[in-house]
Amino acid sequence: MLAAVQSSTPRARAPPCARHLENRHLRVLIIEDEEKTSSYLLRGLTELGYTADTASNGTDGLHYAMEFDYDAIVLDLMLPGMDGYAVLENLRRHKNTPVIMLSARGAVDDRVKGLRKGADDYLPKPFSFTELVARLQVQTRRRNENLEATVLQVDDLVIDLLARKATRGGQRLDLTAKEFSLLCLLARHQGEILSKLMIAEQVWDMNFDSDVNVVEVAIKRLRTKVDAPYPAKLLHTVRGMGYVLEARDDAPQAEVA
Repeated sequence: MLAAVQSSTPRARAPPCARHLENRHLRVLIIEDEEKTSSYLLRGLTELGYTADTASNGTDGLHYAMEFDYDAIVLDLMLPGMDGYAVLENLRRHKNTPVIMLSARGAVDDRVKGLRKGADDYLPKPFSFTELVARLQVQTRRRNENLEATVLQVDDLVIDLLARKATRGGQRLDLTAKEFSLLCLLARHQGEILSKLMIAEQVWDMNFDSDVNVVEVAIKRLRTKVDAPYPAKLLHTVRGMGYVLEARDDAPQAEVA
């Protein structure tokens, strides 16, 4: 059974200063088993305008990291249930969310191991909160720069965000507004598995208290336009996890939503 996730949203008592404004709407996951450290980070990031969630063990942390779309993850190394290395390895098989690893192990070998496992940055404990925030800003800025491209491409599929049109093999795809939004979301996260919940939240601004079939129906319709007329399939179903848009070398095969 999953432990309850702690979540916090930015305070709105007074107009935020400029540095607060640049952090608004950025969502960070803190995976840390030390309650004092976790609470300190949660309070500090919230006051700076971040939305922050916390998990107190590796198993829950990996679940939240896979299920939701975070701008960055702060990951402790020594965790109960599943250590930080294992969380990172599992996460990197499916997502490229920026990860800053925290650890009391500050030796060079430990830092190198964390970076080789897929961490984007490594901060030894004890650490400066100001330095952590600066590193978070660097990682989220890099991610946002990648997301701000005006043209997205996956194999021979090209999406022009400014013209709001998509082509495959040079042929324009006849997409509805929602289908275009869905395709853009998948393309921005090329190679990452997106869950139905994440898609429903970001494309339809809904949760699973609503009709759970809407995503499956939309994926099926999108697939008939993006994949059906072409031998190489790009939109793939990952059983029990969600959907991923990517070019694969394996032989094409029929998939269902």
